[in-house]
Amino acid sequence: MKKIRVACIGAGYFAGFHLEAWKRIPEVDLVALCDLDVEKAGVLADIHHIPKVYGQVEALFDAEEFDVIDIITPPQTHAEICRVAITRKIDIICQKPLAPTIAEAEEMVAAAEAAGIRFMVHENFRFQPWYRQIKRFMEQGAIGEQLHSFYFRMRMGDGWPEDAYLSRQPYFRTMPRLLIYETGIHFIDVFRFLGGEIEGVFADLRRLNPHIAGEDAGMLFFYFANGGRGTLDANRYNEPNSDNARYTFGEMLVEGNAGSIRLYLDGSVTLQRLGEKEEDLPYTHQNKNFAGDCVYFTQRHFVDSLLHNLPFENNGRAYLQNLLVQEAVYESARTRRLIQL
Repeated sequence: MKKIRVACIGAGYFAGFHLEAWKRIPEVDLVALCDLDVEKAGVLADIHHIPKVYGQVEALFDAEEFDVIDIITPPQTHAEICRVAITRKIDIICQKPLAPTIAEAEEMVAAAEAAGIRFMVHENFRFQPWYRQIKRFMEQGAIGEQLHSFYFRMRMGDGWPEDAYLSRQPYFRTMPRLLIYETGIHFIDVFRFLGGEIEGVFADLRRLNPHIAGEDAGMLFFYFANGGRGTLDANRYNEPNSDNARYTFGEMLVEGNAGSIRLYLDGSVTLQRLGEKEEDLPYTHQNKNFAGDCVYFTQRHFVDSLLHNLPFENNGRAYLQNLLVQEAVYESARTRRLIQL
């Protein structure tokens, strides 16, 4: 079997999750890792048995032959790396945030399409096993055919100290946009995955920690095209009553005309039909890699789609709709009014 040869760029906090997941996919050969900090890249490469390490992007592309580039770097670097990959006719999987502006993101997607490059955004929350389970039960009509509402409550508890984020992702401190641009975008995608297209947004955003630049709390209200409503109640400042805030990232309630589905902090999912008691919905999930092993499931989907020439769920063009919703959120918070998409 000819393997898909993958090279990765970026050796920061999240890169280890990518590398560990790639190594578990038998159709993939992980050939190289690149980062400006060669020493840090070397440590990760040793852990995951990656044969080559590079300190410059161009050197990686010049020296190695590979089929896919996995971009795990800060968003301001994505456009240039994608440009190089597109020029070399190499398929792309790219972490979010996709780009600092929606205009840059649109240019990246258009360039990949024009060159016939397969392009997927590494938007992994929709691949968390609880959301796949919830989606299956919704499609089976477990809570009826009419969506009433989504409600998601997120409390991360990593954003209250004066030195918040320094130990894990220090660039968070200076980002002018934080909660929605970096974290809330996941839930915009999850809401669209479960509930369909969003056609209106009202948002109130705040900064609770005075030592950072961007917003870290928000109340968002979404209008779905199918008549449903969605609420995202999120902040990174206050703490959850959970030992692992980064497993499910919060709690969800989905309501329809025949009942409701609940997601709990430990990953358990329940169904409560109207007039009946709440019951468990058994399914498989485990605390592996990151957030229910969603990085592995995302990359497994990417590989399967390449092998069978199928569309990615979150291909570049589809993902741009998330960014339009994101921009509507910021515009609503700025103008304090409902924004129609």
